[in-house]
Amino acid sequence: MLKTIGNLLFGGSCFLCRGKAEGLLCGSCDADLPRAKRDLCPRCALESPAGAVCGRCLAHPPHYDATVAALAYRFPADVLVQALKFRGQLALAPFLGDLLSNCISSKDVDYVVPVPLSPERLRSRGYNQALEIARHVAHPAGGRLAPELCERTRDTPAQTELPLAERAKNVRGAFHCPRLLAGARVAVLDDVMTTAATLDEMAVTLKRAGAAHVVNWVVARTFPTHV
Repeated sequence: MLKTIGNLLFGGSCFLCRGKAEGLLCGSCDADLPRAKRDLCPRCALESPAGAVCGRCLAHPPHYDATVAALAYRFPADVLVQALKFRGQLALAPFLGDLLSNCISSKDVDYVVPVPLSPERLRSRGYNQALEIARHVAHPAGGRLAPELCERTRDTPAQTELPLAERAKNVRGAFHCPRLLAGARVAVLDDVMTTAATLDEMAVTLKRAGAAHVVNWVVARTFPTHV
């Protein structure tokens, strides 16, 4: 299916190098994607010996319970994510969703909730890239796509515009869950995970509404060092 979409939209050329390709990427560019290694902390998806819970998560447990990341956020993965997010290349959403789906081993979730945009930013951009990716992940993962379960209550500066130390404060109290979740298992989907401040605040919100388990599903994770 993705090969057919790639041929129709990009004329049989690779999205990255413009060489010949049967799908969105040629074989060489696909091989160059920085897929996340498996020796990662299951809680925050940063490097950890033998894939054990890392010292940071043991000392200061985040409110979310687990994280699955498909790629490291560096070239050429960053090009794909930014093209979807800022350039309206919606044809990349099923490709990135498929990459993420292939990394999700435990699919025991009730709902898949994309990180919401504020109404102002949604009007400006015209779409929510997290929702577009989630459309291609929720059904294979066995959960119901439920963007209505989390709302952004106020417009906030983009996290990328702020120093790392200010990002948690920026999103504090920025989300609202309009219904009780009564022990539900929820997957929160986003395109990029950096400090995890946004995802942690969403986990706080969802658990206050009664969610029993919150896992992050992210296309790309930033790392202090390359993985």
